[in-house]
Amino acid sequence: MGTSESILGKSVLVTGGARRVGAEIVRTLHAAGANVSIHYRRSEREASALADSLNTQRAESAQIVHADLADADGFRGLVAEVVDRFGRLDGLVNNASSFFSTPMGRISDADWSELIGSNLKAPLFLSQAAAPYLRVTRGAVVNITDIHGERPLAGFSVYCTAKAGLVGLTRALAIELAPEVRVNGVAPGPIEWPEDETFDIKTRQEIIDHTLLKRTGTPADVARSVLFLLAGAQYVTGQILAVDGGRSAHL
Repeated sequence: MGTSESILGKSVLVTGGARRVGAEIVRTLHAAGANVSIHYRRSEREASALADSLNTQRAESAQIVHADLADADGFRGLVAEVVDRFGRLDGLVNNASSFFSTPMGRISDADWSELIGSNLKAPLFLSQAAAPYLRVTRGAVVNITDIHGERPLAGFSVYCTAKAGLVGLTRALAIELAPEVRVNGVAPGPIEWPEDETFDIKTRQEIIDHTLLKRTGTPADVARSVLFLLAGAQYVTGQILAVDGGRSAHL
């Protein structure tokens, strides 16, 4: 059975699925035949437009779900909303993430709460809420980590710590949820730059030059890897797949 056949008609929740890489993950899973729940926090307009487009292609195949992932009490309700709509949950993609610099000496408690909350706490508690349903369907979790979770980036210590925790959580959950549920991660490198001026043109070029492939990747590169881990990698769990043009091979 191919990857597309193994996800056909199944239900997947993608956090932060309204924009950027998250939206490409949603489109790729939908194109492979999955029913998708598009989580958003602030991007309602983008989430609705994406769902409308997908439902035009295949009726009743996409929905939007709102939640502030800082509120751990809302995770059970978020998962229940997905199951109520599609009758099952086969996959969870923990994609939602905050990213900003935290120079040493200027790190605040609010910085810690935001970065740890979105990148580590939310994936843990959402996976916990989803686990009973994923066990029934023998489903899978894919966490979007970062190559800097294992090879830290100067000036981003809290973000790197959060992603390092997510790498550890991925492996821990693979043990906790086995044998019914597989848990893996995708660690992107330079795929889409932040929308602010976090990295100037010179820094961006230095990062690109440090990849083995000498170019940036695309959201589709990440999305295809997520699809593989959800539906085509039935004997893979507890692993982190680097999608970084070879950058982490020699950082």
